[in-house]
Amino acid sequence: MAGKQAPDPAKEVIDTLVSRKMTLATAESCTGGLLSGAITAIPGSSEAFYGGFVTYSNSAKSRMIGVPARMIQDHGAVSAPVARAMADGARNTARTDIAVSITGVAGPSGGTERKPVGLVYFAVATKDGTDVKEVRFGDIGREAIRQASVETALKMVLETLAKPDEH
Repeated sequence: MAGKQAPDPAKEVIDTLVSRKMTLATAESCTGGLLSGAITAIPGSSEAFYGGFVTYSNSAKSRMIGVPARMIQDHGAVSAPVARAMADGARNTARTDIAVSITGVAGPSGGTERKPVGLVYFAVATKDGTDVKEVRFGDIGREAIRQASVETALKMVLETLAKPDEH
């Protein structure tokens, strides 16, 4: 396989969405727009990518995409319910076919025993429902956590697009 480049998951996502005439929105917290950046680095991404919501603060999550403030108070911004509400809120606000969200603790500070550095929640919302995933990357460094989060989110979108009867 010398000379063969590994497939770019962002390109795969855009190619799949374009071929199916589907649209995507993102809602990012700990990645601060890196996911949107990876997607928009792909030529032609404007055919499928609506845009992204960088909801770094709790109030941005509530004001921009409708995550209930009470949910954030009860569960914390880094939680499965908030990841789900972020994806649902982004999809509903943008009126896209699919939305993906990321919320986590990238570090180096901010972690607790219950929510350590490297804990990240992801969600992918479609008309058929919302899947949530928890990943514990460990304390591998802020940038490594952020990059791994982008890759995980893109893979989740691809997995969702590969499911039958989801589009």
